[in-house]
Amino acid sequence: MSPITPGSTGTADGGNGPRKVYWLAPHPHPNVTAAPLATDTMRVQIAAPETSRRDFLKLAGFSMAGAAAACARPPVQDAVPYLTQPADMVPGRAYLQTSTCGVCQAGCGVLVRTREGRPVKLEGNPNHPLSRGGLCAVGQASTLGLYDAHRLTGPLKAGAPMEWAAADEAILAGLAAAREKGGVRVLTGTALGPTMQAAVTAFVARFPDCKHVAWDVLHGSGVLDAHARTHGLRIAPRVRLERAEVIASFDADFLGTWVSPVEFAAAYREGRSLAGDHTRFSYHAQVESRMSLTGSRADHRLRTTPHETRALLAGVAQRIGANAGVAAPFAAVTLSGALSKAADDLANRLWEAKGKGVVLCGLTDADAQSVANFANHLLGAYGTVLDLATPSRQLQGDDRAMATLLAELKDGKVGALVIIGSNPVLQHAEGAVFGAALANVPLVVNVAQRLDDTANLSQWVCPDAHALEAWGDMEPVAGVLSVQQPAIAALGKTRPALESLAAWSGEAKPALDQVKARWEAEVFPRMESTGTFLEFWNGALSTGVVEVPVDAPAVTPFEVAGVQFSQGAELADGQFALVAHPTVQMLDGAHAYNAWLHELPDPISKVTWDNVAALSVSAAAGLGLRSGDLVKLDSADGRSVTLPVFVQPGQHERTVAVGIGFGSILSERFALLGPKWVNHQPSTGENGRVGINVMPLAGRAVTITKTGGTRPLAATQEHFRLDAGETLGDAMDSLPTIIKETTAAAVLGGHAAAGHEPAHSGAHKDLWPADHPYTGHKWGMSIDLASCTGCSACVVACQVENNIPVVGRDEVQRSREMHWIRLDRYYSGQGDDVDIAQQPMLCQHCEHAPCETVCPVVATVHNDEGLNVQVYNRCIGTRFCANNCPYKVRRFNWFEYAHDSAIENLALSPDVTVRSRGVMEKCSMCVHRVQEAELEAKDRGEPIPEGGLKTACQQSCPSTAIVFGDLNDPKSAVSQLRTDGRAYHALGELNVKPAVTYLSLVRNREEA
Repeated sequence: MSPITPGSTGTADGGNGPRKVYWLAPHPHPNVTAAPLATDTMRVQIAAPETSRRDFLKLAGFSMAGAAAACARPPVQDAVPYLTQPADMVPGRAYLQTSTCGVCQAGCGVLVRTREGRPVKLEGNPNHPLSRGGLCAVGQASTLGLYDAHRLTGPLKAGAPMEWAAADEAILAGLAAAREKGGVRVLTGTALGPTMQAAVTAFVARFPDCKHVAWDVLHGSGVLDAHARTHGLRIAPRVRLERAEVIASFDADFLGTWVSPVEFAAAYREGRSLAGDHTRFSYHAQVESRMSLTGSRADHRLRTTPHETRALLAGVAQRIGANAGVAAPFAAVTLSGALSKAADDLANRLWEAKGKGVVLCGLTDADAQSVANFANHLLGAYGTVLDLATPSRQLQGDDRAMATLLAELKDGKVGALVIIGSNPVLQHAEGAVFGAALANVPLVVNVAQRLDDTANLSQWVCPDAHALEAWGDMEPVAGVLSVQQPAIAALGKTRPALESLAAWSGEAKPALDQVKARWEAEVFPRMESTGTFLEFWNGALSTGVVEVPVDAPAVTPFEVAGVQFSQGAELADGQFALVAHPTVQMLDGAHAYNAWLHELPDPISKVTWDNVAALSVSAAAGLGLRSGDLVKLDSADGRSVTLPVFVQPGQHERTVAVGIGFGSILSERFALLGPKWVNHQPSTGENGRVGINVMPLAGRAVTITKTGGTRPLAATQEHFRLDAGETLGDAMDSLPTIIKETTAAAVLGGHAAAGHEPAHSGAHKDLWPADHPYTGHKWGMSIDLASCTGCSACVVACQVENNIPVVGRDEVQRSREMHWIRLDRYYSGQGDDVDIAQQPMLCQHCEHAPCETVCPVVATVHNDEGLNVQVYNRCIGTRFCANNCPYKVRRFNWFEYAHDSAIENLALSPDVTVRSRGVMEKCSMCVHRVQEAELEAKDRGEPIPEGGLKTACQQSCPSTAIVFGDLNDPKSAVSQLRTDGRAYHALGELNVKPAVTYLSLVRNREEA
């Protein structure tokens, strides 16, 4: 037997069962021996019955004391100072640098929060004219992708590692051979910056038969193709929602996943402003088949099948034409009574708002988009709400070019295929055919960050750099350019796609040199500046964005002949229209590797770790289905998938909605995610992946068959209910209301507080005197439910900021999710005719906090600035506080979550403690940010400026629905909002005096 070494860890098997014991020095007791079990584990055996429990505790205490006094040498940790300290870098202090988000085509500007050269958080860049300081949930989660241990670190050939020099040599030889065997094709997604576009163009020009195919599964090419018909150029207008007074959206989820949701959320909020002297509130009607995030915010919503959506769009266009005295260039559309009345109302509202009304169409075919163009042309939306002078470059896909490429691949007419940032095997409806056709191509080179579904079938995989590692640029709207600059050196032997294309074009050049050369040659000359290019370049890096004048594209007069419409076939009896739609979490599936996004509840269904077959209440009842029942969806051409049902109020009864982006090979890593204990269940399904890929059935009519099986859903809405359910009947009228609603007319007419007691009324009397004076700051928050879109960016921002662990599907299903802020979703109405309200719910930091009165160890207390704080060192995990919290916002950390990956641990913020198991957690109002701001203000000798302190959730919010500040300052924004007529406290009648104030939800409709 070997002695126990200092610092070893063992498991004690005593009379009271096994328990973990940490030995800090060789144990002096003669009856204690150790036998090695593994390389890093020792099992400690304590002889019994010679040693009593009392003696053992004495000896354990002696060993601890002896260890404290011993002269054992601690482990050596080197601290190496900077020889030349970088400018503006102070160890222990975070610094910000500008860049561009690279997770989708929207091109939002970001600020990268970095600690000692390690990016830990992304914030929106307030200087960016499109995103205006907001950032979506996927953008917030992208730092996890930087430190992903599964990311490729070097080139692969048929799965075998290669060096870049050998890879480039072989790829160049293969490209040369492709001249004899067929054409060269380059397949990319939409998110191409100007420099990247130039690199692709240069690469294409090198080969006689080379074509670039851009393909976008999210939005298709209908917008571009329709404008090519009606305006003579294949461009997409920039949508300026802040200028609209009436918005008619036909299946365009512009607040959720359509084109540029962060940009649209900010503009939508501006167009529905109730603050200041310029109050106005646009009218928003949504026509859709499923309940989308945008539909949940609409003032008026119509449930239609995809067929009816197209017909209603055409009917509205015809009625607008009648008002304008212009006949529609397509056959008259016959609508049912309800739809005809809706078409009349929409057309009249749009015509009355001529010049400030707009029709948005999210349908992906060019015919429907051309009808929308016709309506917008008659309404005068072009030049006002729709800007063609500075068109959007966030749409670049070409469905016809993609179809041609697939045909060429099947026929063996492609000699070499270079794929950059695209995954058609997962994302295309014919993904399986595409994957099989890759075998016909002599050379397939995939530039990707991971072995996704398409890269896994490619001969060569060349690892692309993460957006935070590489230089690049983006021009989401003509004239608005931003730089993508690295915040960290490459974590492996990755290489930006810019440099790979340059190397394969025979002109190897660093990405930085390419970007600077283009900006110096093409961007700087367009600036009215007397300085040097270096001064301009440094200024662009500092602000993160520049706006340069552009020449308006030479569009032709509106071509009515380009407007075409075909209503299509209706559904047969027993058929359902399958609506395959992107989700806020997964988008097109490129982020299926990201556990933060899989655990983020869907804003509408609140389901995590799955995609579902959403059915309306009436459809589910007619089929005898409940949420969690497994059903088989079959199309007429023999394709089928099996999915769990989710009963979704507000959906059309002839549709089944399923999220895309699921079922990716990237999600296979989550099979063992979560705490390892006896009842642990995998986070993946029977296919070994998260969710099912439904793209093979996209756009088809299907039949639904009940299989008899079930898959319980990990949905979070029912975990911490604040409503009373349906069992109380008439007693519901006397229960507290969590959501307060009013109308725009009431607010603008000065009657916002009608029907509820304002938060500042002071009507409730206390049973005890105020013994907690706040002489300095008193921090509080305001959340405007009229501005909140439910996008869930705040949820992920809080998770990133506070090192909140991912628990996995099994633990979420057991009501053990750890999110400190949640988006509660509430329905009002009956059956499928419902409204939805979203409410961010977090610790309310009550002045009379119910949690504080029941904690036996005073682990939850109030500080002298009005915040309810959690003392982890005191908490013993009784969970009394969680039981006594009326808002159910406290979380219990059941398990010790693994932190055994050195690279993935780099995603953790050093400003926040990584908690151990057995303690309560909750929102702290980002107290570490509060302390940092107070220290900085103290150093300056000045007060914290208004807006100079923002919580993580507030800073991320695209619609500025969240405001944080000092309630003791009557001039602060949060104090002003607290006295607003719409202000109220959730469960205010409990008199717990929350520090969080809500502003009533507002809809632009006649009824209250």
